Amino acid sequence: MSNTALITGASSGIGREFARYHAAKGGDLIITARRENKLNELKDELESKHGINVKTIPLDLGAQGAAKALYDATQSAQIDILINNAGFGGHGTFLDRGLEADMNMLDLNVAALVQLCHLVGKDMVARGSGKVLNVSSTGAYQPGPLQATYFATKAFVSTLSPALDFEWRPYGVTVTALEPGFVDTGFAQAAAMDQLAMTQDNPATPENVAKFGYEAMLKGKLRVINDRKMRFMLNWLVPLLPRRMVMKMVYDMQMK
Repeated sequence: MSNTALITGASSGIGREFARYHAAKGGDLIITARRENKLNELKDELESKHGINVKTIPLDLGAQGAAKALYDATQSAQIDILINNAGFGGHGTFLDRGLEADMNMLDLNVAALVQLCHLVGKDMVARGSGKVLNVSSTGAYQPGPLQATYFATKAFVSTLSPALDFEWRPYGVTVTALEPGFVDTGFAQAAAMDQLAMTQDNPATPENVAKFGYEAMLKGKLRVINDRKMRFMLNWLVPLLPRRMVMKMVYDMQMK
């Protein structure tokens, strides 16, 4: 029985832990990221430890045509699980960050995810089975001054995912949005946020977040937050607060 997962952004962080967790369950993998050496290291680790098959596809998923190229390169296998994990953020005011940086963010966080959902999802629906996990963020729940575009991309992901689930569930395919808070990965450093208080306050581990999201995906849940306190706050408290107050809170949390 086929049990192959395609995981984007698999060379480090949560993506790498998704791959490890899936391999530990005996599933084969197709993993992609920009860093070929890291993918090959993970391939060697998982094949030797779990006796499964791992195919590596190194590419920049945010580049023009890359999502279609990735899909074409997977056609020798049946993709039973799609985990859209690749993405990046960036700290700073909207105008200071520059347009090119944010357009690149949109290409990866939104456009590539939409393309893979469409291409792989179409095959899943036609086959009558499949699981999709889209990695979003707790940033999806409110506007994000100093991370305006990043929060907006995650709001898109968290809105798209349940809509696709509604359309595809009658055909045996479910879609889950994983919405973690801050996770202890290289994300903060890459986004110039490693000195912020919000990134240093007991962050979750990639291993725990990956396991939580993967199991939620298997259960077909819609939108899940791994942190219980954050889950309560965002679902029950934040919606009752004035919007400008919420934005001021987000801004203050992200200041050095």
